[in-house]
Amino acid sequence: MWTANEIAQLCYEHYGIRLPKQGKPEPNREWTLLAAVVKIQSPAVQACNIPDKPAQVTKEVVSMGTGTKCIGQSKMRKSGDILNDSHAEVIARRSFQRYLLHQLQLAATLKEDSIFVPGTQRGLWRLRSDLFFVFFSSHTPCGDASIIPMLEFEDQPCCPVSRDWAKNPSVEARSNLEAPENKKKREDLDSPITKKMRLELGTPAREIASGAADHQSCSKQESGQIPPAVSSSNLASVTRIALGGAQVVDVHRTGAKCVPGEAGDSGQPGAAYHQVGLLRVKPGRGDRTSSMSCSDKVARWNVLGCQGALLTHFLEEPIYLTAVVIGRCPYSQEAMQRALIERCQNVSALPKGFGVQELKIQQSDLLFEHSRCAVQAKRADSSGRLVPCGAAISWSAVPEQPLDVTASGFPQGTTKKGIGSLQARSRISKVELFRSFQKLLSSIPEDQWPDSLRVQKLDTYQEYKEAASAYQEAWSTLRKQAFASWIRNPPDYHQFK
Repeated sequence: MWTANEIAQLCYEHYGIRLPKQGKPEPNREWTLLAAVVKIQSPAVQACNIPDKPAQVTKEVVSMGTGTKCIGQSKMRKSGDILNDSHAEVIARRSFQRYLLHQLQLAATLKEDSIFVPGTQRGLWRLRSDLFFVFFSSHTPCGDASIIPMLEFEDQPCCPVSRDWAKNPSVEARSNLEAPENKKKREDLDSPITKKMRLELGTPAREIASGAADHQSCSKQESGQIPPAVSSSNLASVTRIALGGAQVVDVHRTGAKCVPGEAGDSGQPGAAYHQVGLLRVKPGRGDRTSSMSCSDKVARWNVLGCQGALLTHFLEEPIYLTAVVIGRCPYSQEAMQRALIERCQNVSALPKGFGVQELKIQQSDLLFEHSRCAVQAKRADSSGRLVPCGAAISWSAVPEQPLDVTASGFPQGTTKKGIGSLQARSRISKVELFRSFQKLLSSIPEDQWPDSLRVQKLDTYQEYKEAASAYQEAWSTLRKQAFASWIRNPPDYHQFK
């Protein structure tokens, strides 16, 4: 029906055509992350509707986000008008919520076709049966999904060690593991050509050293002619080679820090550096953030849905992702499964409609043009520091003002004097999504409201969220059984109207 490369290519094309230059990385100096939600219409229903027409799968990007930054706790605001977390995955999900609100508006006012059809209960809607959503990210989510085995020919963050990563990632690190006969190979791996080839994750180190692999130029990478990405299977084989002494394995680091209350990382050299499976918060520059890692957030969405508490009022069941596709980057299928699914797989007694989903996880071998790896390869001989792009771009498939470019949580160009004004709000900030929710509510006659909104008079953002009782029960169950140390913002950050 679809392939990982088709999803990646669609997203890359959308990024190039529909997103403005404003907010994109400065050439040869900055990099960013990309994420998107793709709507897929299955062919079975199409074929039934038009018998003589060959069935085709329809794929459409409905939300997109770029970004790499978070704000620190000291910059958080109780007015809901700042984006706390501007990582691409979070921007794409908030943009997706904006799209869902628009689609509910279409359904409720009967103006035109919507992705929603009436549910069985008053005021509730459900997703059309022929539609599902695939989440794309150009890189593995920060946090647990990015703690993955590292191949010898990649740049090592510290002294590598030889071990069976899959079975025992926490064994104490050892040094001086290299046999004398391998020293020449290691010297070969430090040559200028080899250093460039380290970026090409599909080329085994032993082939680089022997000259058996052809060097893929940056121009070939740009045209899509890139070697296959590292898969879980050849990661496992490299680990086995490491046990024989010919190869060594480290782990890729994540900048996300363990939350208070969780067992911490050992910080030991090599594969023992991180402890896997833990909740983590995104790092801040001297100012701790309250933003959970993207691995943790995607795992949460896989149980509670992507719609959030507010939209649950109008939905008969959560809006789940069917699949996650990752672009060309260091990757481990086992780490992705562990981080996004297995940490929650034993959660039980969830309210009706909620459950841990069997998320399909795949990797594309297409590289994002503004990824850190791609930009680094292009500027191999350039001087100056490569830095993450400070801006974030939000795009939603909505007719009015689909784009939103922010920096430090506010629309780009916002001055200190302007903060607090209507113009200084991102369209996907809490307060603006709440305003869209209230607009939806006001367009529906009160006697057609769902029961959850008719029980009591609701006023603040917090009150509307808490009134989504099934969602709150599911979230409480998930925290008790799997995510007990999850950092939650105090209620006074949600008291705006």
